[in-house]
Amino acid sequence: MRCTADGTGDGVLTTRSFAAGETVMVGFLVGALKENDSHATQVGPDRWARHGGLGPKVNHSCDPNCGVRLNDEQAFDLVARQQIHAGQELTFDYAMRNFTIDHFPAVCLCGAPRCRGSVTGWKDLTAAQKAGYGDLVAPYLLTMDNEIRLAHSGTASTG
Repeated sequence: MRCTADGTGDGVLTTRSFAAGETVMVGFLVGALKENDSHATQVGPDRWARHGGLGPKVNHSCDPNCGVRLNDEQAFDLVARQQIHAGQELTFDYAMRNFTIDHFPAVCLCGAPRCRGSVTGWKDLTAAQKAGYGDLVAPYLLTMDNEIRLAHSGTASTG
């Protein structure tokens, strides 16, 4: 872990290289929460929890090198989306596990060339951005998208 010189806060650096598709960090939960807060992890459509270990120190990026995959403990593992070299900072898009982002500053500090300008939730991503993440997102987000799509198609056919 390190504190960044650019003011983005703590970060997590790798100690070795990882190939695309490789699990980089195994996630674990340390407790359920009654509501969302700035350090909460969304673990279901209306459920939040705290991740333990270094997981909460992994920074957001609008162009992340990791995605998330739900593990057997109902926590999120970080999975490399691309080759990650030793010493590189791990990042993931907070939209990969949060339908909305309610507790972050208005301006994103990720510095990625494709930065969206603010830390947004899954609901704010374009279809192309969502497709680009493939299956490395929280499964309930895909379910929520399908439910919204079905609700809109039902509205369109009845209205």
